[in-house]
Amino acid sequence: MSGFFKSSIGRKVAMALSAFFLMFFLLQHFAINILSVFSADLFNDVSHFMGTNWFIQFVMQPILIFGVVFHFVMGFILEVRNRKAQGMAYVKNNGAANSSWMSRNMIWSGVAILAFIVLHFIDFWFPEINTKFIQGDWSGTMQGVEGLRYHEELTHKFYSHIRTIAYVIAFVFLMLHLLHGFTSAFQSMGVTAGRKKTLRNIGKAYSILVPLGFIFIALYHHLKYVLS
Repeated sequence: MSGFFKSSIGRKVAMALSAFFLMFFLLQHFAINILSVFSADLFNDVSHFMGTNWFIQFVMQPILIFGVVFHFVMGFILEVRNRKAQGMAYVKNNGAANSSWMSRNMIWSGVAILAFIVLHFIDFWFPEINTKFIQGDWSGTMQGVEGLRYHEELTHKFYSHIRTIAYVIAFVFLMLHLLHGFTSAFQSMGVTAGRKKTLRNIGKAYSILVPLGFIFIALYHHLKYVLS
């Protein structure tokens, strides 16, 4: 197994597999969060189930955290190795002419997304861990709020102009990252032969629609608060 990760192909395959896992999670995360726009009660019920189900909390959540850390660490490793391998050849071959802006700047869009994940953890994950595992409150309720607390906590975060702008910018970087990463992941798995155009179209649709969906959620709750 160690030899697999030491090879260039092995690292790219591992990177692709972690990307597929995170893209699936991103779609699932969006499917839950879009419920907050249409039904506060349904969003609360689904969020409470996800937040209290033992399998999700004690199996899937650690796997997700490992997947996030692994993907970014592997991404930085691949970037450093690629830069070392290219050296002066990159300049001679005019990389700007032979590759897209997104592919040349995956490291920076990745850094922006990583910064967003830290903000997202501060906004939602850390308070949730504190409530459930430190305070021992798994009820999903909050004093002064009728019913479950999840919708109130979500919408409250988007009262701030600055935080809303930060989320929107982060989702734009996510879009740019996905536009290259989706197709690249399939190429690393060697499944693009004869399907390149179809996969590119699916990748573009996913990479644009999912981040735009998150932007819509953030702006919807922000404008609803501002105009209320």
